[in-house]
Parts: sequence; structure tokens; C-alpha cells
Amino acid sequence: MSEKPIEDNGKAFLVLLLPISFLIVFLIATWRILLAVIFLVIGFKLWQEYQWQQWTVRVNPIFHQLVRDNQGRLTPMDLAIRGNFPGTTAKRYLDGKASEFGASILNSDEAGQSYYFITASILGNILDSSEPIKELPAQPVTKTARSLLAPPLPTPQEEELETESLPQPNPESAKRSLEKQLVFGSLIQSELAKRLNVYSSTVYKRRNDPEFPEWSRSKDPDGIAWSYSEKTKEFFPVEEEG
Repeated sequence: MSEKPIEDNGKAFLVLLLPISFLIVFLIATWRILLAVIFLVIGFKLWQEYQWQQWTVRVNPIFHQLVRDNQGRLTPMDLAIRGNFPGTTAKRYLDGKASEFGASILNSDEAGQSYYFITASILGNILDSSEPIKELPAQPVTKTARSLLAPPLPTPQEEELETESLPQPNPESAKRSLEKQLVFGSLIQSELAKRLNVYSSTVYKRRNDPEFPEWSRSKDPDGIAWSYSEKTKEFFPVEEEG
């Protein structure tokens, strides 16, 4: 009774031993070829990585220009069209840059995947475009009922706040500061807003308006008309045709 289980176990061992033996013989006979194949695969991977690094060096100037032109917002299609290479390659490149610079990646149904790279100049424009918050004065509690149709009368405190919200322009100081500011031939948004005696957000909202030169002329202490350049994000005096 005990010989049959022993015989079955021996057959099972032989069944396993034969494939293992063939595998050992195969490895001993072909280990040089297998080692050469492994080295070839590793070398090919290293060569591909080197080629990718060299390619990214050539694409970096295109990427930097697009970041400046598009205010930090890029899509794989933007990069692929500008660089004339496949979209999958552009996406791989942008994924690497997003990881390197900590960019935000947003998905939308209309524009697809968008990458947002924030630079110092872009952050400055965002801060300049923010509207200053005016603190509302506390309204005194009165027992007299007002008419719902009659507008409330302004209090002396409100009138003082409205008159003090913007400084009065000084033509002489504005002219002196203009000569200093126009060393580079242009003004940035916050400088022009200070010269025109308006909020920076007001200049931001009106800068692309066709009537912006005439509007700025009416606000400028010297009657100078100004125009906005999308390329440099700066404001330039409009030359009068004489």
C-alpha cells in the first residue's frame, strides 16, 4: 500500500526535473547571448534618454516664448503647432516641465488639457489687475423712516472718503516723473494709472478699447495720448501727426 504513493511522487518529481534541467542547459549554452541582449537594451534606453535631453534643449526657447506670449497658459496643441512635432511628444515635454516648475494642470471639455506656468511678470499683472477694496463707512442708526424711492443723503464722512479716495493730480510733479519714467520709452500699468489718477484696474479694463488713446489724453495732466502694446505689455505715448 505504501509503495504506490512513493512511485507517484517519484513520477511527479521527474516531470518537474526535466523542464528545470532543460532550462539550466539552455542558460549555460546561451548566457553570453542573453547578457549581450541585456546590455543592448540598456544601451538603447540610455541613447534614447540622451536624444530626448538634446531635443528638449532645442525646444526650450520655443517653450519660453510661448509662456511669455500666452501669459503662462499652454496646451500640447500650442507647442506642437509652434514646434511642428507630434502632439504626444509635446504632451510628454509639457508633463516634464510641469513637474519641474510645479505648474497647474487643468482639464476642460472645450480646450482639453491646459498647463499654467506662473512667472513673476504674470503674477505682477494679476496683482495690478486686482481692484482695491473700498471700506464702507458704518451707517448711523436712525429712528426716522425713509421713503423707499428717495435716495439716501450722503453723510459728511462719506463725502470725505470719496474726495480722498484718489489723490489730486499735480501737473509739475507728473511732468517731472514722466521724464524719469520714460527713460525706456514706456510705462507699465501701475505707473500709467498713477499718472492718470485712476485705479490700475481701470487702465487694465480700458487698455484694449479703441477709444483708449482719447480717454487717456483726457486724463493725462499734459494731454498726452497713450496706447497699449500686447507684445511688451507696456504703454507708449502716441506720436502726434504734424
